[in-house]
Amino acid sequence: MNNWLSLILCILYIFGIIGFAEFLRRRFGYGSGFTRKVIHIGVGMMSWGLHFLFDTPWFFIAAAAIFTVITYLDWRYHFFAAMASSDPSNLGTVYFPIAAAAVAYIFWTEPPLMVAALMPLTWGDGLAPVIGRLYGRRQYRVHTSIRTLEGSLGFFVSGFLFTWLALWVMGGDPVISPLAALFPAFVITLVTTVIEAVSIWGLDNLTITAAAILILSWWPF
Repeated sequence: MNNWLSLILCILYIFGIIGFAEFLRRRFGYGSGFTRKVIHIGVGMMSWGLHFLFDTPWFFIAAAAIFTVITYLDWRYHFFAAMASSDPSNLGTVYFPIAAAAVAYIFWTEPPLMVAALMPLTWGDGLAPVIGRLYGRRQYRVHTSIRTLEGSLGFFVSGFLFTWLALWVMGGDPVISPLAALFPAFVITLVTTVIEAVSIWGLDNLTITAAAILILSWWPF
């Protein structure tokens, strides 16, 4: 597919996810804590299709740069209620596309590692607060944030499942069997679960991804 056409499709997809989240907020009354994570997961899952869309990482990096500007302007001026955070110091939505661009640049020639590096952030960090709000009973405090053990468990389970699937299912080099993908997925998810639990100010969108990149870079596949 033409790279420029794919860039346009990526931008339309991102705005489509934001629009869908806004629809959920207005039509069904979901709070921004939920709709932010719909956007979070929807944008993160775009990583599975990058090699079908682009011949080079630079067009996706351009899309990520555009999304970074959009999220920063939204954080500053509150254009999209579906992306609003209850914590004004939380720049997590701004950090997300920066992390995604870094992963695409580093692992572009290794698609399973590229997608796997984003799955703890996409699904783990995406579902942890949702599960925590629904089922959280055992709370703990980190700085000014209240977390739950149930939310952290949700991070681990969902992050592990999708990291394992990315290492195994995603085509390209390195080719990793489902059995060989289990232990690195476990280690990545365990480390990133701890990092998410102690990170503040939305920095987990950077620290989670940095940890996944380091582990995948060093792992002897």
